[in-house]
Amino acid sequence: MFKGKKYVESAKLIDKSVQYESVEAFELVTKTAKAKFDETVELHVKLGVDSRHADQQVRGAIVLPHGTGKSVRVLVFAKGDKADEAQSAGADFVGAEDMVERIQKENFFDYDVVVATPDMMGLVGRLGRVLGPKGLMPNPKAGTVTQDVAKAVQELKAGKIEYRLDRTNIIHCPIGKVSFGPEKLNENFETLMTAIIRAKPAAAKGQYVRSCVVASTMGPGIKVNTARLA
Repeated sequence: MFKGKKYVESAKLIDKSVQYESVEAFELVTKTAKAKFDETVELHVKLGVDSRHADQQVRGAIVLPHGTGKSVRVLVFAKGDKADEAQSAGADFVGAEDMVERIQKENFFDYDVVVATPDMMGLVGRLGRVLGPKGLMPNPKAGTVTQDVAKAVQELKAGKIEYRLDRTNIIHCPIGKVSFGPEKLNENFETLMTAIIRAKPAAAKGQYVRSCVVASTMGPGIKVNTARLA
């Protein structure tokens, strides 16, 4: 794979054999981000679990103290007072049957998260085939199926993110922008890692956090020592 000149220069600043303390890792992330745009910083955590087993799933949601630096567009499925509450809380789109029809007929996907009241899930279920593959299906574990739609919208706008295992037992999550600086990135990282460690399934055996890497959009991966957090 071809590596650009800036990437090669950045990679020279990192010792691949070292697991850096988190603050030092984020200092390196900010130094190695060379793109002309404000790069997103991502966390990649490999866990010692098997996602094929229901009792070893790791999934949840957490509000990052400094948000993600990205504006989140929220669609809410609700009716009556709950629809009004969602609107007042800042939801970008609110609807019910009309929204289902718009998604089915117009392929409408100009939003990042979908929230629904429990009574709407029968309706939203019709969209499972299109929302599911995009990771947009509301889920109680992520706090996106709830009666308190106002709180859900406010938290999402404030920087609430969902974390979940992929098929290779890795969690991938954005934790901010390079412009946040090392301190804020580290605070977001510690908040998310604490949540992941608390979510350790009882069925998990052996070492839970196998590896942890942080990287900016265009920058090299940097290994992080998580022994202090585990």
